[in-house]
Amino acid sequence: MFFSNIISSVLTRVVVSSMKQTHKHRYSTRTRQNYSDANRRPHSLRYAPKDVSEQESKVISTNRKDAKAIAVAKLKAGEVIAIPTDTVYGLTCSANNPEAIHRLYNIKGRHELKPVAICVASIEDVRQWGETDHLNDELLSELFPGAVTLVVRRSSKLNNPALNPGVANIGIRITENKFIQHVCEAFQQPIALTSANKSSSKSTLNVEEFKELWCELGAVFDGGQLGLSEEQRAASTVIDLSEPERYKIIRWGVSVEKIIKTVERHNFREAE
Repeated sequence: MFFSNIISSVLTRVVVSSMKQTHKHRYSTRTRQNYSDANRRPHSLRYAPKDVSEQESKVISTNRKDAKAIAVAKLKAGEVIAIPTDTVYGLTCSANNPEAIHRLYNIKGRHELKPVAICVASIEDVRQWGETDHLNDELLSELFPGAVTLVVRRSSKLNNPALNPGVANIGIRITENKFIQHVCEAFQQPIALTSANKSSSKSTLNVEEFKELWCELGAVFDGGQLGLSEEQRAASTVIDLSEPERYKIIRWGVSVEKIIKTVERHNFREAE
């Protein structure tokens, strides 16, 4: 009986000790696993928010006091930026910077033989960068600023070989959007302008619609929602007035009927 109690007591201690060791091992394993998970999860999270944060920091409200200065600095540095127009959002860069033009085409995924327009601040600029002696001031004042891209012969001053190589004409815009007007005035050079979307994709009315491009842009200037109707996505009407008294609609866009009436009132007739 005495020895039985001793043996029972010893066995009980062995079992309890074994259970403690097992529990300790499981606790240690769980602790190591938790510690590993805790270090692994922040590792993945550290970078995702950072990337998102870097992209978000590129978005600048056009209402910011320094927005125009930032845009001009980016253009002078040869960067491509996104900017609102009076129709859709656009991608733009310095029209006289070959590297910037190549970058613009790469971001958009656009074939380099497909021409882009330029945007300027005033009718005087239109005359400087395009040959417009056959277009009177009254006609130009009725067309600009507005949702029209005027195609004329390009001036010899627009001599960037990377801008529409082999194309004698150039499309010129003066938009009604005040922000891009002020940027053009301050930059004092023409800017290349195309819609802010991948080539063959629909044009965009707010900055979220081309978010996949943000990482490739120097800045994204947010002018808010530009319109709610699908008709707004038609972008500007492109009209060729390179020949005296003849016009040709290259792209039917916003306000096309009004533009046709305007040029016909100035004795232009549709080219055959």
